[in-house]
Amino acid sequence: MTTPRPLDAKLDRLRQGSNDRSDFIIADAKDGDMAFGVTAPGPMAPGVEKKCAWKPRSAHLDAITAMVDSDLVDIMLLSLSSAEVLTERGVFTDSGVTPAVRLNDTTDIWNARGSRYRESPSRPFASADLEAACDVVDLGLYSMTFSNDLERDLDTLHEYRDFRLDTRGSGMRHFLEVFNPGFDVGIAPDKLGHYINDMIIKALAGSAGRDAPLFLKIQFNGAAAMQELSAYDPERLIVGILGGSAGTTRDTFELASQAADAGARVALFGRKINLAESPLTLVSLMRDVIEQRTTPADAVEEYHRRLADEQLDPARALDADLQITESALKG
Repeated sequence: MTTPRPLDAKLDRLRQGSNDRSDFIIADAKDGDMAFGVTAPGPMAPGVEKKCAWKPRSAHLDAITAMVDSDLVDIMLLSLSSAEVLTERGVFTDSGVTPAVRLNDTTDIWNARGSRYRESPSRPFASADLEAACDVVDLGLYSMTFSNDLERDLDTLHEYRDFRLDTRGSGMRHFLEVFNPGFDVGIAPDKLGHYINDMIIKALAGSAGRDAPLFLKIQFNGAAAMQELSAYDPERLIVGILGGSAGTTRDTFELASQAADAGARVALFGRKINLAESPLTLVSLMRDVIEQRTTPADAVEEYHRRLADEQLDPARALDADLQITESALKG
């Protein structure tokens, strides 16, 4: 029997209507090796003697271990290969952090250098073996993308139904990631969030509660779209956001703050954390922003002060890092 972790208690309270910001769930997405390959661990620091421009896998695993040991996050999302190694090392044994693995890697997350896969509608695919994953974790991410294309979206929904049936009785729980399509699908940008919302509800309405995702992970398409989805069925449907590109530090804090204000109760950030100068400091301040102990702007200034204390050079000057650059956050 799986030992309950703090995540389970938070989910229970959220389903019961908790508005306590301390129940907000933060997840670190360190599954980038399934999307970006060699570049996933991030670039070597400037001035470091190196044979390669990119950090090795060992550094990636060390960064995961440091984040787990910090207890700043609730979930650590990994590739199955990383989860297996770290579980064997005992990284999660006495931790309050719940490990999870990416159970499918649809073609729209394939980001090999020079590739063009994201220009095409998403095609279902899964590298991970469910039986092997169940030996390591009891929580997985399932991902899908709607393209406003009948045949492609039929394939997507068929695969998700089959996945739910395959996991039934396995002990594997899941959360559901729904990406925005990476190309023009014939829907106006200001209507795209509502299209995504409708397709999510359509996909889940025919599923039994025992097969439902624990929570959602979606792109922030503005406060209005987030508010309507978060208010639709809060007892059953907990809505979370994904981080997207790295952006500025202000973008990171604004995204967490605006999404929480609009009803999101989970943030699952990958590149925003992984590519930060000091990931642990960033997540600590992210928590302060979410729990309204500071503002996004003040958190950026504090982040730069702490970088100076840690003798780390910021990637941007403070004035540049205080800018909001992501369009969905400017509304």
